[in-house]
Amino acid sequence: MELLSIGAFARASGLSPKALRLYDQLGLLPPADVDRVSGYRRYAPEQLEQARLVAWLRRLGMPLAGIQRVCALGRAEAAEEVRAFWARIEAETAARRGLAAFLVGHLSREESIMSATAQPLEIRCAGLSDTGLVRESNQDAVYAGSRLLAVADGFGDRGAPASGAAVEVFKGLEGDDCPAGSLLEVLEEAVERAGRAVHEIAGSSAPDRSEVGTTLTAMLWTGSRLALVHIGDSRAYLLRDGELFQITHDHTVVQTMLDEGRITPEEAASHPQRSLLVRALTGGGGATADIRLHEARQGDRYLVCSDGLSTVVPVERMRRVLRTAGEPARAVAELVALANRAGGPDNVSCGVADVVALGC
Repeated sequence: MELLSIGAFARASGLSPKALRLYDQLGLLPPADVDRVSGYRRYAPEQLEQARLVAWLRRLGMPLAGIQRVCALGRAEAAEEVRAFWARIEAETAARRGLAAFLVGHLSREESIMSATAQPLEIRCAGLSDTGLVRESNQDAVYAGSRLLAVADGFGDRGAPASGAAVEVFKGLEGDDCPAGSLLEVLEEAVERAGRAVHEIAGSSAPDRSEVGTTLTAMLWTGSRLALVHIGDSRAYLLRDGELFQITHDHTVVQTMLDEGRITPEEAASHPQRSLLVRALTGGGGATADIRLHEARQGDRYLVCSDGLSTVVPVERMRRVLRTAGEPARAVAELVALANRAGGPDNVSCGVADVVALGC
């Protein structure tokens, strides 16, 4: 079959001649023939399918290294790679959406308008931690104050002091009145201080300091919003209008595999690596927490919990308790009891916060 000139191939594939020369240099799309004297490139018509795939993947925003991987795979494996790439893009977009909404509101002076017209709100909190029925010690930490709800799940031979230190750092924020514009900076600073505290606790207790650490999920009340800080596999949920929503994303190997479409939700529930973390506050340092803000409404109920609850109690049973239990103290007691009735295989800690009208 007659070969196509680089110009004709560019028009047919949707790639520019300049891009085709680059992809030749990278070995991604080498021409079928190169003239020894002029260096002129010519392409076979059957190369058009791969060239068009490259063009589509570039429009999708995939880096060249990823495109090379996709082009080297069979069709089924390539489809999985594209699905995994897009799952990562969606996860990153979701993580930035809360920050964008906050900045839009802040820059448009939404904060001052809301404070002048909205009914003043506050939160009522309760927290409870239990060793469970199997573990000999409790490495969880929980705190429920006037403005802060936090839970941390420590691991390693100094997991208990690690979780306690992380929560202690955030307790110090309760008395601070920081402007809305600097709130995210304050929270990022607190995460860094919590990381340093865990690093000091880890010391030389383990050959690898990253073997000692803690998860952290905390919610700080800011007047009309709840600021959420999250790292690890503890969770935060929102009960609104009778429906329960998970508002955090697990930082685990299994959740990453689930996001990438490599396993199903059913496989994730029983996967042997379901508790293996990819992000946490550790003695090794360097981890980044998710930080965002949630608009609160009167009647909202928030739950933060360690995985000792979420891995053994189905979401529907948690929702039923959160809907029917009156006071936050009763809700946390019933949730801990549910985890222990399910075998209590791990420490279990949870905190519940109700958003109510100020003074009620």
